[in-house]
Amino acid sequence: MSTMSAPLTDSRIMLRRNVKHILRNPVTIFNGALMPVVVMLLLVYVFGRAFNVGERYIEYATPGLILLAISYGLSGTAVSVSSDMTKGIINRFKVMNVSRGAVLTGHMVATRAGSLIAVAVIISMAFALGFRSAATVGDWLGAIGIIAATAFAAAWLTVALGMAAKTPESAGLTVVPLMLLPFVSSAIVPAAKMGEGIRQFAQYQPFTPIIESLRGLLAGTPSAGTLSAGTASGGTPLAQNVAVALAWCAGTALVGYLWSRATFSRRA
Repeated sequence: MSTMSAPLTDSRIMLRRNVKHILRNPVTIFNGALMPVVVMLLLVYVFGRAFNVGERYIEYATPGLILLAISYGLSGTAVSVSSDMTKGIINRFKVMNVSRGAVLTGHMVATRAGSLIAVAVIISMAFALGFRSAATVGDWLGAIGIIAATAFAAAWLTVALGMAAKTPESAGLTVVPLMLLPFVSSAIVPAAKMGEGIRQFAQYQPFTPIIESLRGLLAGTPSAGTLSAGTASGGTPLAQNVAVALAWCAGTALVGYLWSRATFSRRA
């Protein structure tokens, strides 16, 4: 086997291993795929009419719920990564001459795949609840690109957090901020309607430009136009939101990758 194909083969094996672990854990499946649907039903049918967002609430909330779908499945990955680091399996991989990068890549790809499946479920549910989009094919491709970039960045950051955790029990807690950030953004209500302090945090935290980019693209907003008034960005041009969103994704992915590699080399 060539030196180029060996890491790819190892990564594929690690991916299959991680997918099997996910399928054997119903709690992980529920948190990743079904919990966002429960939150969507709660927001749309219980709280939706209480929010004055200037449009049908299902149209407003869907971009934020896409981010929730990505965030909710991350705790299982952090726990799985931490278990690998603390229960001796890495020593077995070293004896088997498994590529070190394959262990990290397997976790990242499995997490990203799970996130994209959860996003597909939440979008399908949104259409079932009456979501309608004026987006063109190009807009949808742009939205899919941002979703994929966000899932990629979240996956690497989660792998790094799991690597850094001392125990599997504490690993699940490390991703709680990622699960809570969408709630303190423009996902549920416009940031302009939030109180002083919280409003500024919602406007400048990383999830808000991602959500606003998806909201503009799914609404079919031209790239030269602006988002609706009252959104967290206060009418920021869509192109600017997309640029900021992709910058956050790239920076987060880079930090997560370098952090996870450094931690893995030190602990393994």
